Amino acid sequence: MAENNKLIAEWGKFSHFLKRKEIPAKTTLLQEGQISKTAYFIEKGCVRSWFNNLGKDITFQFFLEGEGVASIESFVKDRPSTFSLETIEPSVILCISKIDLEQIIGLSPILKKDIEKHILHRLLHYQELFLSRIKDNPQKRYEELIRHRPDILQRIPQHYIASYLGITPVSLSRIRNRR
Repeated sequence: MAENNKLIAEWGKFSHFLKRKEIPAKTTLLQEGQISKTAYFIEKGCVRSWFNNLGKDITFQFFLEGEGVASIESFVKDRPSTFSLETIEPSVILCISKIDLEQIIGLSPILKKDIEKHILHRLLHYQELFLSRIKDNPQKRYEELIRHRPDILQRIPQHYIASYLGITPVSLSRIRNRR
């Protein structure tokens, strides 16, 4: 708890770098192919990351309150993003530019460590997601989603959940009816 208060206080020193925005649902924050110049922290709402695969919308991750999101490779390496970021619900998001984030990292070892911890957490999540897609069937992926992120099932439209699981909405309905 003390460490969390210390982090909050440290971020407070740099709050002038953060821009708070209220964003409607279905708003694109980053379009696939654009170079990411902004990172986001979700204060309220939900964001999904997705890409276009031969005209098909593929959702591969959801972000909720208290989570940060960016196209890290694009943000760090100034490369076109391989995916889009879009709000699913009306959202309140804190935005920070790459230049400002780099300045904060240079000025605050505490926040540099916090950001590194966040990036490592994201990397581990991507690894779990990747392995799950290889070894688990859709039923198992659905059960894992219920176990680890039950809030998603209440807030996210079913067609996005089906896409995230790598199945059709009809298959998702069958899986849900088996439970």
